[in-house]
Amino acid sequence: MLRLTDLKLPLDHPETALHEAILERLKVEPEQLLRYNIFKRSPDARKRSAISLIYSVDVEVSDEASVVARLKGVPHVAPTPDMAYRFVARAPADLQERPVIIGFGPCGILAALVLAQMGFRPIVLERGKIVRERTQDTWGLWRRNKLNPESNVQFGEGGAGTFSDGKLYTQIKDPRFLSRKVLTEFVKAGAPEEILWINRPHIGTFRLVGMVEKMRADILALGGEIRFQSKVEDVVIEDGEVRGLVVNGELITSRHVILAVGHSARDTFEMLHARGVYIEPKPFSLGFRIEHPQSMIDECRYGRFAGHPILGAADYKLVHHASNGRAAYSFCMCPGGTVVAATSEEGRVVTNGMSQYSRNEHNANAGLVVGINPEDYPGYPQDPLAGMRFQRHWESRAFELGGRNYNAPAQRVGDFLAGRPSTKLGSVVPSYKPGVTLTDLSTALPDYAIAALREAIPALARQIRGYDMPDAVLTGVETRTSSPIRIKRGPDYQSLNTRGLYPAGEGASYAGGIMSAAIDGIEVAEAVALAMTGTGKP
Repeated sequence: MLRLTDLKLPLDHPETALHEAILERLKVEPEQLLRYNIFKRSPDARKRSAISLIYSVDVEVSDEASVVARLKGVPHVAPTPDMAYRFVARAPADLQERPVIIGFGPCGILAALVLAQMGFRPIVLERGKIVRERTQDTWGLWRRNKLNPESNVQFGEGGAGTFSDGKLYTQIKDPRFLSRKVLTEFVKAGAPEEILWINRPHIGTFRLVGMVEKMRADILALGGEIRFQSKVEDVVIEDGEVRGLVVNGELITSRHVILAVGHSARDTFEMLHARGVYIEPKPFSLGFRIEHPQSMIDECRYGRFAGHPILGAADYKLVHHASNGRAAYSFCMCPGGTVVAATSEEGRVVTNGMSQYSRNEHNANAGLVVGINPEDYPGYPQDPLAGMRFQRHWESRAFELGGRNYNAPAQRVGDFLAGRPSTKLGSVVPSYKPGVTLTDLSTALPDYAIAALREAIPALARQIRGYDMPDAVLTGVETRTSSPIRIKRGPDYQSLNTRGLYPAGEGASYAGGIMSAAIDGIEVAEAVALAMTGTGKP
C-alpha cells in the first residue's frame, strides 16, 4: 500500500472530495484505485476564515510497482510503513518465576497486558481499589469533602489518567509505532475506533472506566493476577538486586519488578530512598487552574466555524517567557470540562482537570503553571526528595486558604491581576468540586511564580482575546504536573544501582500522560521479557 500525506481539503468538503484528491495526487484512473482508508485527519485552523482538514491516507492501487516508479521523488507519497507490533520474546513453558508490576495505571496496565500476551503471567499489585469502587471513593471527596488516602484520583485501578480528559496524544518519538499498539488495544477494550485516525484523540472518564475493566479481564484470561488494596510496604534488596516485596505484611519473591506507581506515590518514593535506590530531583511546574467560557475559546480559535461538529470544543496551548526568567504555560487543557479535586494526602488541596467524551460542559479549563527548578527546592541538593516536600508545602497552603475542608482557594482573574482579594464571582462559575473559597491567591505560590503569572495572563490575551477577562477564575493549586523526582535507569531499563528494579512511567519521570506512560510500559515489559529469557536488549 501507499501512504499519501498532506491532502488538504475544505472543512465542509463533500464526501467525494477525498476520493478525487487521491486520484489527482496519484494521477491514476478511478478503476485503478482499489480501496483506501484514513490514517490521520487533522484540522488546520491557522486561518479562521478558511479552516481546512489535512488527511493522511493509506491507498491500495492496481499495478502498484508502476505507480511507485512513476511517482518516485514526488513529495507526500511513500510506501505505507509496517506498523505491526511483534513480540520480542515468549515465556518458556517451564516458567518458574513471575514478574511483578507495582501500579495499575496506563503504564502498569500495558506492561501487564504485553507480558501476559507473551505468556509471563505477571502479578500486579495495586494499592487502590477496582475502578468502580474507586469511583465511589473519588466522588466521596468531590461531593462530601471526604478523602480516602488509598482510593482517590491518584490511586486505584486505571491510575490518575482515569479521571482526566483521556487525552491520547504525545510528542515523544515513536519509531516502532508503539502508539499504534496502544491505540489498537484501547479500541479492542471499547474505545471509539476514531482514536486510530483523528488528530489529538481523547476518550473521556466514563469510557475509560469500562476500558480499564475490559483490559483487566484480558490480563486475567491470559494468566495474569491482579491484587487490589495491595500496598507495597517495603522492597527486599540483597547485594544490589531486588529479591522481593513486602505487601500487606506478606513477602512476594521476584527478581523482576516493574515500578509503575505514578507521580503521587510519595510514601513509596520515601521507602525506596530509605532502601538506597538511586533517586535524583528534577524540575516540575506548579500553578493554578484557569477557567473561561468554552464558547469564548471556540470563537477565538475557530471564528465562524465555532461549534462545527468535526472541530468540536476548541483547545489551546500557550506559553509566555516572563521577564523574571520563568516560563509560564498552559498545561493539560480540558475543553468543555471541569476542575476536580486531585489530592491523595490528608490536609492538602490539589487541582486537576477532566472532560467527558462529549466535552460539552460550560467552561474550558487548563493548568496555568510556572516552571520550577531543583535549585528552588529548600533542602536541595542534599535531599533528593526536596521537590516532593516543596509540592506538599504549597498543597498544605492551599488547604489553609480553602478553609481546611478540601474546598479550593479561588480568585477572579481581574482581582488577581489587581492584587486584591475576591469577594464575589462574576459570569464564570468555577466548576471545582467540592467547592471553592474566594480569597487572595498571592500567597498560594512562590512570589516568582505569582509574578510570572501576573505578567503572563495579559500577554496570553494577545494570543486568545479575552484570556485576561476579569471574570475568568483561577483555582489553586496545580502541583502534580509531573514527578518531582527521577528514578534513573540504564539502557537495560533497570535502576542504576538496583538490578531487577525497572522504574517506569510518570512516577519515575519516563512519561508524561496516558500515551507516553503506556508506551513506556510496553518497552519496560519487553526489557523484562528479554531479561527473563536471556535473549538480550530489545
